[in-house]
Amino acid sequence: MNQINSLEDIFSAFNGLTVLIVGDVMIDSYLWGKSTRISPEAPVPIVNVVKREKRLGGAANVALNIQALGATPLLCSVVGDDKDGGDFLRLLEEKGLSAEGIVQSPERVTTIKHRIIAGAQQLLRVDAEIETELTAYDNRHLEERYLKLLERADVIVLEDYDKGVFTEANIRRFIQLANERNIPTVIDPKKKNFLSYVGSTLFKPNLKELKEGLKVEFADENLHAFEEAVAELQKLLQVQQVLVTLSERGVFVADKQEKTYIDAHRRSISDVSGAGDTVISIAALCMALRTTIPFMAGLSNLGGGLVCEQVGVVPIDKQRLLSEAKQVRLFELYEQRATK
Repeated sequence: MNQINSLEDIFSAFNGLTVLIVGDVMIDSYLWGKSTRISPEAPVPIVNVVKREKRLGGAANVALNIQALGATPLLCSVVGDDKDGGDFLRLLEEKGLSAEGIVQSPERVTTIKHRIIAGAQQLLRVDAEIETELTAYDNRHLEERYLKLLERADVIVLEDYDKGVFTEANIRRFIQLANERNIPTVIDPKKKNFLSYVGSTLFKPNLKELKEGLKVEFADENLHAFEEAVAELQKLLQVQQVLVTLSERGVFVADKQEKTYIDAHRRSISDVSGAGDTVISIAALCMALRTTIPFMAGLSNLGGGLVCEQVGVVPIDKQRLLSEAKQVRLFELYEQRATK
């Protein structure tokens, strides 16, 4: 790796990285329209359609964020052998993303989230999905694709949306294979498999997921109880780094015994959809570069806030992220390494 002396060096180094993303993928479907009256049939708005759009979502949106940051994404997942699965593969091709890690299964439907939006307001979301676990046949094919792509990866993201791709067994297998090759694993968890990611490198829940996953309850302002919960999580998962997103209060990162809070930046929030995908993408690239943990948390926090300013699920703008990182002097968090 070239010597890093500036933010520009870090952002340039992103271009040489390859990220393997495993997890639940989906299509984010949008129906954009105008609404000026209420239906006479029921007390609901009438939306006159202006535009329809389909975008890559879930773990595929992580791949888009990785691509937008200049790195090479390798996506590994299972979709249905159905019309929506065909649309998903077409969207991958349109975005220049490889489908070599995608398994098409006749046993599943492709997850699609339909959002109806009038102006900048989401009025309704309709989901079509399956949440059952993969069959043994599909899981075997998924692991084959994972092994094929693993040797090219600098870092691995396990992106869980509780749609059935992950089980306790294959999570353990994926992490084991990565650890044997000294490839860091970065986890974006959901409730069902929350405590299955033992031995991973970085674990990134939000506050709600932390409480649900550990089955604990405390006031958001109770920092002592919160930090105790994070310490318990570190112990249970045998993970050194935990990054917790705290919504409008920023992020918290625990690195062994070291604790860092980073405040959120003031934003005009339009839509929080996809913010977690951006956070995990930036965190993964920083982990691959072995940046300081506070810098990783700070840059991830900054990126997650930026995408919230736009409606719908969208990837990060690399140049804008770099510009804002300069404004808030984020490189100082990276330079802390030299003082330790």
